[in-house]
Amino acid sequence: MSSDAERAAGEKLEAEKKATEDAAASAGATRGTGDRARILPAQMTICSCEETINEFEMLTRDAGRVQQDTLKRILEANADAEYLRQFGLDGRTDAQSYKSCIPLCVHSDVEPFIQRVVDGDSAPVLTGKPITSLSLSSGTTQGKPKFLPFNDELLENTLQIFRTSYAFRNREYPIGEGKALQFVYGSKQSLTPGGILATTATTNLYRSQRYKEGMKDIQSQGCSPDEVIFGPDFNQSLYCHLLCGLIYSDEVHFVFSTFAHSLVHAFQTLEEIWEDLCADIRDGVLSERITVPSIREAISKILKPNPELADSIHNKCAGLSNWYGVIPALWPKAKYVYGIMTGSMEPYLKKLRHYAGHLPLIGADYGASEGWVGSNIDPTVPPEQVTYAVLPQTGYFEFIPLEKPTGEETENSAAIHYIESEPVGLTEVEVGKIYEVVLTTFAGLYRYRLGDVVKIARFHNSTPELQFICRRSLVLSINIDKNTEKDLQLAVEEAAKLLEGEKLEIVDFTSYVEKSSDPGRYVIFWELSSEATDDVLSGCANALDLAFLDAGYMGSRKIKTIGPLELRVLRKGTFREILLHFLTLGGAVSQFKTPRFVSPGNGKVLQILNRNVTKSYFSTAYGL
Repeated sequence: MSSDAERAAGEKLEAEKKATEDAAASAGATRGTGDRARILPAQMTICSCEETINEFEMLTRDAGRVQQDTLKRILEANADAEYLRQFGLDGRTDAQSYKSCIPLCVHSDVEPFIQRVVDGDSAPVLTGKPITSLSLSSGTTQGKPKFLPFNDELLENTLQIFRTSYAFRNREYPIGEGKALQFVYGSKQSLTPGGILATTATTNLYRSQRYKEGMKDIQSQGCSPDEVIFGPDFNQSLYCHLLCGLIYSDEVHFVFSTFAHSLVHAFQTLEEIWEDLCADIRDGVLSERITVPSIREAISKILKPNPELADSIHNKCAGLSNWYGVIPALWPKAKYVYGIMTGSMEPYLKKLRHYAGHLPLIGADYGASEGWVGSNIDPTVPPEQVTYAVLPQTGYFEFIPLEKPTGEETENSAAIHYIESEPVGLTEVEVGKIYEVVLTTFAGLYRYRLGDVVKIARFHNSTPELQFICRRSLVLSINIDKNTEKDLQLAVEEAAKLLEGEKLEIVDFTSYVEKSSDPGRYVIFWELSSEATDDVLSGCANALDLAFLDAGYMGSRKIKTIGPLELRVLRKGTFREILLHFLTLGGAVSQFKTPRFVSPGNGKVLQILNRNVTKSYFSTAYGL
């Protein structure tokens, strides 16, 4: 290479490096608050999708260095945190010192520190500055939600994730200045004994003026006023979400809810109440079922008599075949349906596709109450194949390599008994291999095991794109058998094939381990769309039993140390009753996930399930 060419290449490299540094700085500027630095990403301003994509490209081009800078910023801001000091980090900010001093942790390890925050300890326990609000995890499996720290930095990370995925999404499906039909719900907000605000992670976002401003920047204005989102009665809020969506039906450019479950539930409800909604729109008078004064007042400002719109909605609904394609029929300008559709949400995709008709389903971003991981930058792929590009400036990421022991590489099993290796960094993962995600966040979680198993699909520049595989936590186990949520889902899908000929659907399902009898057995609960014959359901019980391919389960069934699987059929509406129970505990519909496994400690949900059982079938697949 000539000296001129070398010089030009060097100048280009320096320019790219500086651009990356500038992007990283703009994504995480430091502001002073008294004598302690406060890490806070720069305020987002309205910018083009291309600018956002360019920023993402620059940051991911040098993901390794951005990761080091991100870790440094986190540790500098939280150098005084007691959690870090107890391990002797002594203010060091390099990755080697951090990994050698700070151990991997799970929630139970940090719970005593979080409890001190709950109780009002204003000392730097987990973060350099006091934590002023807490998020509650869903708690649908164990019946008890977890407290997790929430702060401004986490909010800004959320906007960065949303802005990035929106930019890529809008490049494929431009929505202009349209509205979004959003089925989002606030939850109860309470003060802990120490005066700290505690609510769900989604409510922490929705209540924030900063979040509202950020969502305006990415043109995602909902149809419903805040009074509907934060209404105290979920059913009234859902009714008004649908009503507002219909009033603005000609302006809706996409349909969204946090989880696929909420979307399916919304359109199942529409099937039941569409004529009431038409009557409200025709007369301009809100149904008497809406009794919350603040909601009535807010809706009265936008609800006016519109017989023409009411007739149009009525004709479209009446003309649908089993509600197929209801979304594009009623919202003709909608470009897509958007929400989290992986993991425990996959069972709802068939029904959601039915409602969506020809519209694409787009998987939303990958995160948890603990923090964000990545954005969906390829919105054209179906939800089952969605991957997430890790944004290297939103946290510090490590990955624990997981390998299945020899002889247990069954593709259909999500076995949890992996062999673990030492964690590797973001840019050190290998395509095709599986890992558990480890997070270090701006909100006070350090080397936190998220419990998610992911596969590295590919790299985008130097940041990996992850495919979510399953939660690592055990669902069904009696002795040496080990089955996860994914194994349960696969078993249910296999057995559900027997229902297709009967034109029946599984509305929802969960499981339980019955250990009061000897030997213990798996119990699967199904709610069906309509009644099935005894012969079909007996066949389903056998199909479920045979579909668990874990070697420990099959061996135990053969020697009868695990008893015949039991299928219990539930009354219609049982899972809606479980949802309402969850709401009485202070949860938000936006955050609700049907518990795929009910622990013995979750007595109230077990009580709801058992009192709604109409029939029970025992498998004969392994003999009596």
